[in-house]
Amino acid sequence: MNIKSISIVFLFLLSVTAAKGEAIDSLQILVQQGDSCMQQYNTFEALKYYQQAYDLAKKRSQQQAVEHLDLPLEQLDSLPEEKQDEIIERLKHDAEQSAVVSCPVQMKLADCHYKRANYREAANLLKLIPEDSLSHEAFRELANSYKRLGDTDSYVYWTSQLVKHYPMDGEMVAGLILGYAQLNQPEKGLTLGLNYSLKDQTNILVNRAVADAFFLKRDFTAAGIWYDQLLQQGDSTFNTLYSAGMSHSQAGNLEKAYNCLSQALILSQLQHAGCAYRLGVVCVDTKRYEEGLRALDLAIELTKPDTTMMKAITLSQGEGYYLTEHYPEALEAWKRHLSYNPGSIATYYNIANTYTYLVKDDEQAKKYYQQFLDLARQEAEPNEQLKEMVRKSEEMMKTYRLIEQRKQKTKARLSHGLQ
Repeated sequence: MNIKSISIVFLFLLSVTAAKGEAIDSLQILVQQGDSCMQQYNTFEALKYYQQAYDLAKKRSQQQAVEHLDLPLEQLDSLPEEKQDEIIERLKHDAEQSAVVSCPVQMKLADCHYKRANYREAANLLKLIPEDSLSHEAFRELANSYKRLGDTDSYVYWTSQLVKHYPMDGEMVAGLILGYAQLNQPEKGLTLGLNYSLKDQTNILVNRAVADAFFLKRDFTAAGIWYDQLLQQGDSTFNTLYSAGMSHSQAGNLEKAYNCLSQALILSQLQHAGCAYRLGVVCVDTKRYEEGLRALDLAIELTKPDTTMMKAITLSQGEGYYLTEHYPEALEAWKRHLSYNPGSIATYYNIANTYTYLVKDDEQAKKYYQQFLDLARQEAEPNEQLKEMVRKSEEMMKTYRLIEQRKQKTKARLSHGLQ
């Protein structure tokens, strides 16, 4: 039997009951019809019934508010009749506007809007209900409506109110911790999470939020401890492994970083460019050069359109090839880096030195020393390291000029002797 048939039967039964003399409340009928539709997940029809129930409940509450309006009769008697009418109408209007609709009806309408992703309307209805009258589910829908709308301030406010009433709602506690972090108030979230953990240390959602908050606060040592705890609890998801790897890398725990990042890359099915890049860097730093270069090659393949990532990857790739004494490959990687980052002064210097001392190509060395000097001399406030690099480059250019002069003199003498 479909919803329409059920509704017809339902209305027929109600009419029979009414005929027997039992008073049937039309508001109750509308609510029950809405509930029947919701049981069938028919929010479209349910919304119509709940809206009618809400309008009826609002009308009744306004009528009751006017009926119970306490008019200041003694003061009104002293005023002209027209003025009395004006004041009475204003008082009636104010009473109607302040009339409170039945909370259960309002929550049912809001719930229907929420399930239909009309989060603005759901929030507008729920925020008018006193907190003590909100059900737990309605409270969550109010907070999460603002989250879905991207209103972090309102989400944090209403979630904090909810947590006051339901302090062990781990899902909302975790959301509030991250909400504070988004508002650049990670300390508030951490205080909340640490207090929660005094009662429950096993809630993965809360522990994950605390770890993320420490990470966003750049306390990588603490973040690594919490991520390790999550891994021990069985939360070996990609995000946890990846975040743990980055935390350990930043904290200098390179072996832990390697273990986490290598597992994370496998879980991503070798498809996460950032993970491949960071694993490559850690491998190079831990002298796993061949593995690191493979990871960096993979990162390049995955992120070629991303200029920012390519800058970092090609620079690390050049360093990896250089440290493994693959100097031609290092030069190619550094040159690719310059195609993404032509203002990288140190890269020109590294290329020039490699051509001078290792590859023995004087013409290329002179070319890159000159490009380095052209850029370095434009720096308004060069640091001591750059000044030293400029001094050495100028010495090398001077040496190359002397060599060139000697070659020219030798060539001239040979030419003169032949004559």
